[in-house]
Formats: sequence, C-alpha cells, structure tokens
Amino acid sequence: MNQTDSQAFTELFKEACRKCFGHALEKPLTETESKLFCTQVLDITGLSIGWKSVKNYSLFLIGNATGKEENPSVATLDTMARYVLGAPYTTEIQRKDNESHYPYWFLYKEKISCSLPRHSNLRKRHYVLIALGIVNVLIAFIFWTRLQTGESGQFSDDFKQGVGNSLVQDGWFLKDKDTLYWNKNAETKGQLTLFTLTGDNWPDPPNKQHIKNLLLHSVPYDCFTAEVHLNNFIPQQEWQQAGLLLLEDTTLTCKSVRLSLAFNDNFGGFRKGREVLVQVISSQGNGFGKPEEIAHKSILSLDTAESNPQMTQVLQHTGLRIEKRGRKFRFLYSGGARENGAFREVASQELDMQPRYIGIFAIKGFKDSSATVPVHFTFFRIAGTGCQ
Repeated sequence: MNQTDSQAFTELFKEACRKCFGHALEKPLTETESKLFCTQVLDITGLSIGWKSVKNYSLFLIGNATGKEENPSVATLDTMARYVLGAPYTTEIQRKDNESHYPYWFLYKEKISCSLPRHSNLRKRHYVLIALGIVNVLIAFIFWTRLQTGESGQFSDDFKQGVGNSLVQDGWFLKDKDTLYWNKNAETKGQLTLFTLTGDNWPDPPNKQHIKNLLLHSVPYDCFTAEVHLNNFIPQQEWQQAGLLLLEDTTLTCKSVRLSLAFNDNFGGFRKGREVLVQVISSQGNGFGKPEEIAHKSILSLDTAESNPQMTQVLQHTGLRIEKRGRKFRFLYSGGARENGAFREVASQELDMQPRYIGIFAIKGFKDSSATVPVHFTFFRIAGTGCQ
C-alpha cells in the first residue's frame, strides 16, 4: 500500500468508526466493538467485513502495533467507503456483477487526495496541526457552550421525500433487515410504514432479543427532546406495539428505555377488558434481572370502542415524546382526531443511562399468533437542549 492509499485508508477507517460509534477513535476496538462495527456495516451496505480484521486495523492505527503493516483488500476498502459515503444497499453478488471495479473506494481516495497538500515540509505540517488543534478546541468549546444553553440544533424527518437512500443520507441506519416487509416501507405515500414483526428487546431466555427493521439514529446530545408521530395505529392483539426506543449501544442487550403505544389484555389474573395503553419500560441490560414498567396509562378500552367506534378517534393522531435533562427522563403522550393535540406527561423518573441511539420500531413480541399489521410514522424529531 503506497503512501496515498495508506493515508486514505487511515482517514476512511477513522471516519467509519465515528459514524458507527458517534465519537472519534481514541483507543483500539474491543472484540465486542469490532463485531458491532461489522454488524452495522452489514446492515447498511449489505456487505461483510471480518471483525478480527477490524480489530487489527484499530490496533495498527491507534495501538502503536509493532507488527507488519495492515494491507486491507480493495473489496474491504470499498465496503467501508460505501458505508461512509451512504451508498445504496447491495449484496456481494450484485457488487461483483455491477461494481467489480470498486468505485466507492476510488471515489473516497480521490476525495482524500484532493484534500491533502501536495507540497509541504515537516515544519509546515507541524504548524498546520497546531492550528487545527486550536480550531478543534474552539469548536468543542462552542459546542459545549451551546449544549448548556440549548442551542445545539436539531434533526427532523417528515418522511415525505421517500424512505430509500434518503434515510441513510439523513443519518438513519437499519438493523436486522427483513427484506420482504422493508420493501413495503413506502406503501403509503409521505409516511414511513413499519410492520409489527415477531421480536422484542425484552430479556426473555427462550428467545433471542431482536427487533426486525429497527430504524436507528445516533443521539449526539447529552440532553434532548425526541418525539415521533403515528397515524391511525390501533394495536388489537398481544403484544402489538410501536414507538421510541433509547439504547446505550445497538446490541439490544444494553441499558434501554422503551416508550410505546401498545395492546394489553394481561392483568395478572384479574378480569378486565382489552385496552390500548401508553407503556414505558426500562431495562438495565442482560444480567440485571427483569425490566421495570415505569408507566402503564390506559388510553382506550377496545371492548367499549366496539359499541362506540367514534372513540377510536383518540388514536387517529398519536404523539410520543421523551425529554432528558441530566438523569431525569420525562415521558409524554398526545392523541386525538386533530394533529395538534397537546402533550401530557405520563411519567417522569431518574435513570442511570446515557442514550447513544434512538430507534423507531414496531413489534408483536414473540407471539407468532398475533397478526402482522402496518404502523404509519409521519414525523420524527430530536433536538438538543440545555441540561440545566
């Protein structure tokens, strides 16, 4: 690998790590982190990289390894470039048939080559690095100040511009793709459609935790407000539900908080009617026992609604919101026939958790007998706020 390729590879790997973990690569990746990196690359690009190779790359670039220089294949470089540049989803067979010339690696290398100085001596580079360091410190200080004052910006998505490559371009990434149902995500124009597929992040020894077509976005804020809007979703079988999921990483075995609109007919042996509720569940992760139900707020009695269908208008427009200020979390709900219904607090609680990812999901637990129904999402927003 020549000097230009080596420089491009270094920048590419570091940029891919920033995209995956939300922060700069400061130390060699662990085995778990390397596997997480490879899983996310596979979910987004459709192409695989060996986790041991990824770990060795990080050791070579950050760990001051004394062994031979790493020389990744062009296919691996192209895969990482596709991940960083937001290339369309593909497969190894499709790439071999249509893009065997590995265009994204050469595109990335050209981008890096153009940004590197062609003539510079060591002293000039030294001064440039010092200047860049000062600029980075100033940027970090300004960013920190804005976090404290609530001027940290926001990200929103109304899903009206399509839900294909635009999702990747907007910072979304897909986990545990179910191709059959994911290909139906635009069946209703101007909305993102997910389906209540079998799966759950609830720790359950007989079943592996998974959520198919889980759409994730990084959380770059310490304190924030996040909300999602749903259109005409009325869960009617256990455990159909949809909403927001906060995670400390993307494994589903970490600390998590889930806010969802859900169906319930389980009352611990007591006789009560079927209900639609807003539920908040927190988990300390695998190995910490059972999750905790923070909130259980009944919204609609389905038995009563059968004789009075107009009551279902309360679910025509549903909003779910999470606010985080330091350790305190607030969970809010809005609903009604109008889109501008006011949010009301469902619960608030202090939690020892720092979310790094937020997800939009639709599941039916591990009940294969429950129907798979569509859930239409019309809006998502996350905004940084002051922590004080």
